[in-house]
Amino acid sequence: MRKRVIASTAAALGLLLAIPAAAADTGPGAPGIGDPYYPTYGNGGYDVSHYDLNLDYQPGTDLLSGTAVITATATQGLTSFDLDFALTVSRVTVDGKPAAFATSGEQELVITPARPIARGHRITVAVTYSGVPSTVKRYGFTSWQRTPDGAVAANEPESAWWWFPSNDHPADKATYDVRVKVPDGDQAISNGLLVSRTSEDGRTSYHWRETKPQATYLTTLAVGHFDITHSRTRTGVPVINAYSTDLPAATAANARASVERTAEIVDFLSGWFGPYPFDAAGGYVPNVTSHFALEAQTRVFYSPSSFATKANTNVVSHELAHQWWGDDVSLERWSDIWLNEGFASYAQFLWAEHEGTGTPQQLARDIYDAHPADDPFWTVKPGDPGPDNQFDDAVYDRGAVAIQALRDTIGDRDFRTLLKAWPALHRYGNATIADFQRLAERISGQRLGTFFRTWLYTAAKPAVFPPAP
Repeated sequence: MRKRVIASTAAALGLLLAIPAAAADTGPGAPGIGDPYYPTYGNGGYDVSHYDLNLDYQPGTDLLSGTAVITATATQGLTSFDLDFALTVSRVTVDGKPAAFATSGEQELVITPARPIARGHRITVAVTYSGVPSTVKRYGFTSWQRTPDGAVAANEPESAWWWFPSNDHPADKATYDVRVKVPDGDQAISNGLLVSRTSEDGRTSYHWRETKPQATYLTTLAVGHFDITHSRTRTGVPVINAYSTDLPAATAANARASVERTAEIVDFLSGWFGPYPFDAAGGYVPNVTSHFALEAQTRVFYSPSSFATKANTNVVSHELAHQWWGDDVSLERWSDIWLNEGFASYAQFLWAEHEGTGTPQQLARDIYDAHPADDPFWTVKPGDPGPDNQFDDAVYDRGAVAIQALRDTIGDRDFRTLLKAWPALHRYGNATIADFQRLAERISGQRLGTFFRTWLYTAAKPAVFPPAP
């Protein structure tokens, strides 16, 4: 925008004084948070601190209804702002006053408050809504999975806007209260700790609370019939696991043999990554047909397919490592996915060594040797794979090999220091690969630009695998 030249300083000063300070940066909030991979994900103009969800779910019809109360702070003056959401909204208030609202595009709820919101103002937004989440499909998939006796909300890189209005991007983390009413006999599972369970008029209300900042896609909900177990880690962290009661017998047995080792694996990983960062741990295995696991904060989602043929603690070690790498410290943008998946995959190497099935050096070298230089595997850059390859095998496997190469390059002592320093430095926040490189250089005293370019940002097989020190 060109600026008009004002000849008189006095006139300029008078013009500036005539403009209200609050109006200088006031306007609509951006309909995206600015992620280069997903420009429409999240929203601009505010920062959420807490979600309070009061929901009612009918498993027979898949009808979800309720009110989401969102506490946020305006980061600019706002004449309007967006939330990511797909269900039908009947009422919106901002600071207790009715607000106008409209839908835009596939997942944008545009809210116009009665009066503009000043920058720095703390706002309370209440959205009342209802709908059938399983009927919502975007980009060929749904994040709301039906089960024979209920449903599950779990997916990545987006999941929240199928079931609650949100700023649906990991750069805006918040704490949560999730209250869900279901028919008596059904159970509702979410993140954190169960605060209360009460019954009245044939319906049971479950109240779950997560007190540590949590990315929206890591917020999960499961309704159905579950067998729930309880245990604790050595440091006293409560572990809550749940299994659908209608799983095939062999799958259920394999799942229990794996997921019931959660406390043991948390204790093991704490030795590498530092103290477990949350007030609860655990996972659940619902009767779904999907074929993935998701590191939902404190309550990992596991598809039964992970345990269809045998016990599988590899997937448990992977998802629990995410509690540090992805949940505690979340990516700032989705191009930094290596910080999540590379380190969770490397945790599988560490766990394999603990179980006596291979050392990290051996396992990394096996992957390196298994893929010749002309294998397309090496064309995916773990440090910037692109949205189409964000969950490619190379991000996981080549990403884990790169971590072992880093260990060989900086030495075991500095590597171990780095693995604990990263979660401690960025606890409950967000960070980038560039931040990680700077920390690795500071701890090791080495310049690592060439290393990171070769292993994370070059679409070719590194010529040499570093020898073990």
